[in-house]
Amino acid sequence: MELRLPNVVIPLHYDLFVHPNLTSLDFVASEKIEVLVSNATQFIILHSKDLEITNATLQSEEDSRYMKSGKELKVLSYPAHQQIALLVPEKLTPHLKYYVAIDFQAKLADGFKGFYKSTYRTLGGETRERDGQCREGCNRECFSKEASLHLGPEGNPQSSGTCSQAQHSIGSEKYQPLLTKVKTIELEGGLLEDHFETTVKMSTYLVAYIVCDFHSVSGITSSGVKVSIYASPDKRNQTHYALQASLKLLDFYEKYFDINYPLPKLDLIAIPDFASGAMENWGLITYRETSLLFDPKTSSASDKLWVTKVIAHELAHQWFGNLVTMEWWNDIWLNEGFANYMELIAVNATYPELQFGACILNMLKDFLGEEKFQKGIIQYLKKFSYRNAKNDDLWSSLSNSCLESDFTSGGVCHSDPKMTSNMLTFLGENAEVKEMMTTWTLQKGIPLLVVKQDGHSLRLQQERFLQGVFQEDPEWRALQERYLWHIPLTYSTSSSNVIHRHILKSKTDTLDLPEKTSWVKFNVDSNGYYIVHYEGHGWDQLITQLNQNHTLLRPKDRIGLIHDVFQLVGAGRLTLDKALDMTHYLQHETSSPALLKGLSYLELFYHMMDRRNISDISENLKRYLLQYFKPVIDRQSWSDEGSVWDRMLRSALLKLACDLNHAPCIQKAAELFSQWMESSGKLNIPTDVLKIVYSVGAQTTTGWNYLLELYELSMSSAEKNKILYALSTSKHQEKLQKLLELGMEGKVIKTQDLAALLHAIARRPKGQQLAWDFFAQPVLRPRKISQCIKDTNYERQGSGNQRLCHHISDYQKLDVRVYQEG
Repeated sequence: MELRLPNVVIPLHYDLFVHPNLTSLDFVASEKIEVLVSNATQFIILHSKDLEITNATLQSEEDSRYMKSGKELKVLSYPAHQQIALLVPEKLTPHLKYYVAIDFQAKLADGFKGFYKSTYRTLGGETRERDGQCREGCNRECFSKEASLHLGPEGNPQSSGTCSQAQHSIGSEKYQPLLTKVKTIELEGGLLEDHFETTVKMSTYLVAYIVCDFHSVSGITSSGVKVSIYASPDKRNQTHYALQASLKLLDFYEKYFDINYPLPKLDLIAIPDFASGAMENWGLITYRETSLLFDPKTSSASDKLWVTKVIAHELAHQWFGNLVTMEWWNDIWLNEGFANYMELIAVNATYPELQFGACILNMLKDFLGEEKFQKGIIQYLKKFSYRNAKNDDLWSSLSNSCLESDFTSGGVCHSDPKMTSNMLTFLGENAEVKEMMTTWTLQKGIPLLVVKQDGHSLRLQQERFLQGVFQEDPEWRALQERYLWHIPLTYSTSSSNVIHRHILKSKTDTLDLPEKTSWVKFNVDSNGYYIVHYEGHGWDQLITQLNQNHTLLRPKDRIGLIHDVFQLVGAGRLTLDKALDMTHYLQHETSSPALLKGLSYLELFYHMMDRRNISDISENLKRYLLQYFKPVIDRQSWSDEGSVWDRMLRSALLKLACDLNHAPCIQKAAELFSQWMESSGKLNIPTDVLKIVYSVGAQTTTGWNYLLELYELSMSSAEKNKILYALSTSKHQEKLQKLLELGMEGKVIKTQDLAALLHAIARRPKGQQLAWDFFAQPVLRPRKISQCIKDTNYERQGSGNQRLCHHISDYQKLDVRVYQEG
């Protein structure tokens, strides 16, 4: 049997009825699917997982019209592919409609997939098990789906039906679906039957429904959409920032895309037990609490940035992914790539103080020009609304970005797939967007641009950027074969502010410089998605400029240089000494993002040496860091003052200082922790230094135990994250072992937080082997824990919660090179 379902039966509409019982923790359900048959068949194939099918019938359109009862269908199952087949008595006739009715039941799931149960703790200490959620991508565990839905491992991008819903609830429990409620019918036994509007045409992987007693705050966008933020009752006061950001961002997207959000309401809900960071279900976006809630007393500036970015990302999906859906999962980047890009655009436009990073689509925008790029996106969304699209559809829209508004009476809009923009005209080249972009979307990894200046000439060479495999390794050459990108290059020189452009389509090329120059900097403003290595004296010339007058290079260019130099150390192309030479200038750096970038890499290397117990190198690096950064560390106040970037820099500097056992930092943090404990936790510590204070306090047994008690009682997920991190910094293995045991148990430390806990423990010398033993021996873990780790590997998380697998592998790659040098 095929993993993908046949496309001979096409769904048009679902009627779905669900009755969850949150006492017995199970549910019964039924669905009626209107289908259109495209080819004669005797089987209707659906996906189904852990559902007990109690009855299945089939009606023809004529039978339905005259209220005739349906014919019973035999149900065959194939668990290996999570499929069932409904065997019909006689072949279905092409081009006719039929109605498939299925009754089914199941237990609420224990994990994070399907229709699963969730618990939360009230301020009074009561644990409530009252939240049932049908999670995204796992609807085969919530309700069956028709053959042509083409479900993949994470759900189905190609459903073409609409859906109506009815739901039973009781008492104060509310049913929160993606739809607007039409009516409620009172039934016997205190049951309430809620009916909801029919959806727009949508993919079934975007369906979600939740039964809970959560509270909300609401607002109305400028176009009249009701936006509500839901959270457990005691956390309602943490929803206000998310509402403010959501209203602002939704207004921005409607204007940018020139398409209104198509539903009358949009709900964002914070789920106490949630495997991923968030999910873009249409009309009902689900979030981890840390990705939606903001507590002014315990959430830091970086927490606010994270919440803003995740909201922006999921709202972008309401257009990219929901309104227009990728045709199949091999084009998932059409969803995720655009959501990542629009997250950047939206946050930069609505919160300009939070300017950050680049991506492939940002490079394409820089290549085409902002206006043409935006017009192409609008055309793509309008053309494929409520439909599926693939890579080529996007490239076609971006190449031919004429809109109806471009045509006036008698006017003409000139455009064709071999687009020639202003940018390309002055290059004297024609470039096909599709030809260029397929080199980025259909190849793994990113390119490395190698530049060597020879007088007035620049010799260019592109390679596949590799870490963990070095040039001297025998397999290196084989891994380079058949990799070629079309790279839209930008560069500037010491002699001019002009931004030069060139498209590199071959392995090697040569450029002529118009005048003598002391240095050349490629990838202006880090708009490109490639790494640059300057051979010969190239790095030395740039380092000299940074030390003489770093302001002659743009702030984003300085960030790019820091990023590239450390990446090249990991790849074996540069020595660690060269990277440290690059960071000398940072003591004079005034750009907070550039300082943060440099500090993050230096901290990474310090912890790596400390973790390997290479004491001579770690001590030298410690002295280096304190020597060069002591003045800027000593200037920091223990407060929440300044811009977002200033505040994040303060957190990073003070955290590094205390990690290095800088006496004034340890003394101040210990003093604040002592005062806080004496006040029984009532003293408000500035949020940006809260993690630092907790981490210093956790080094004593009394402080560690007090923090563990507070962890269980805290109503703030942001605070719980900081406490859990602080607890993981203990130098006592028995305490770290206790944390892992609590994570496995899943009561005090929720299962969803286990991967983040493992990551934090693995960063420490005393915890490295402990974490690895746990991770490497899945036989010791319950199934639910294994699923948590598997799910969290796909989680979008903040800088403090990187994926564990990536964390370990990144350290291993850097270890190899630095250990060889050390």
